[in-house]
Amino acid sequence: MSVDISSYRDQHFKGSRSEQERLLNQSTTLYIGNMSFFTTEEQLYELFGKVGEVKKIIMGLDKFKRTPCGFCFVEYYQRDDAENAMRYINGTRLDDRIIRTDWDAGFVEGRQYGRGKSGGQVRDEYRTDFDSGRGGYGKIVQQKLQTPEF
Repeated sequence: MSVDISSYRDQHFKGSRSEQERLLNQSTTLYIGNMSFFTTEEQLYELFGKVGEVKKIIMGLDKFKRTPCGFCFVEYYQRDDAENAMRYINGTRLDDRIIRTDWDAGFVEGRQYGRGKSGGQVRDEYRTDFDSGRGGYGKIVQQKLQTPEF
């Protein structure tokens, strides 16, 4: 697997594009996506600890409910360990989901909260499929199902 930096860039990054690139190239922090809402911090320490010593894990939370919403940040002490996570863990199965790892420029307080209007991740606002690992239907579909038609 590749340890290259993907084309994705956090649009909320506070700084220049070149500063973001510099931080990504030396980062020891990974963004982990497509997680089940039920995955625990302990499971993440167990999995990501297989490739190196984990400094900390920050669970992604719904900004209103403060419940897990399908992503986290994993910070290692060493870049080599983070590279091994990119190599060996990206695309593997955790809680019946294929998780995705990507480089992160470094965790900043506040980024642990979902950016969607309903508090979770933006992608879960618009999802039309039923996904039991991510809370059922997307938020817009859930609202339509709950609203009685007259």
